[in-house]
Amino acid sequence: MLLKNKAVQIWARRLHIYISMALLLVVLFFSVTGITLNRPEFFVTSEPTVDEVAIQLPNALIASGSREFVPDEEQLVAFLTEQAEISGKPSDVEIFTEVENGELLEGEISLNYKGPGFNASVFIDLTTQEAVVEKSHYGVIAVLNDLHKGRNSGEVWKWFIDITALLMVFFVLTGVCLLFPKKKTFSTSLKWTAVGSLATLLIFIFAVP
Repeated sequence: MLLKNKAVQIWARRLHIYISMALLLVVLFFSVTGITLNRPEFFVTSEPTVDEVAIQLPNALIASGSREFVPDEEQLVAFLTEQAEISGKPSDVEIFTEVENGELLEGEISLNYKGPGFNASVFIDLTTQEAVVEKSHYGVIAVLNDLHKGRNSGEVWKWFIDITALLMVFFVLTGVCLLFPKKKTFSTSLKWTAVGSLATLLIFIFAVP
């Protein structure tokens, strides 16, 4: 049988070992953050740190857009990211202006930045050309929890989670492959698999609201 083939067993053993070592810290990370997510009352003990900063927008930036009194969105985001030292992914820019006879009567711009354990809100008064940035940091545990969920963590991190999940599947399958030729061990393992699966099913049916 294919699974008992010596070459298959050799490769299964190699993959099992190499994948387990490659994922050592990753599995520990997701295991620990699984606990911090499940028991937030034990780990979230402080209020977020909130910082507020005011920045004056230069005239050149205000005049950079295609609309009068409205800056180019890409340049605006780049300016705010650098000057206010904001991390995370910016949201869509919301713009409101009221112009009469070439004069700006009222103008506002707002946007948000979101990252793991962090968010920032930006409000810009175009009449004064002042941006007020409020940054909220929720601590290390919040950062780790958001990374566990892939929340506000970017496309690269999402791919990292996907690849890690696939490698974990290979890790499990190669483990089964290594057990298959060992009849007694494999039989015992199947019993433990049945017990674990049944326990999980019963807990889901009777204990989950």
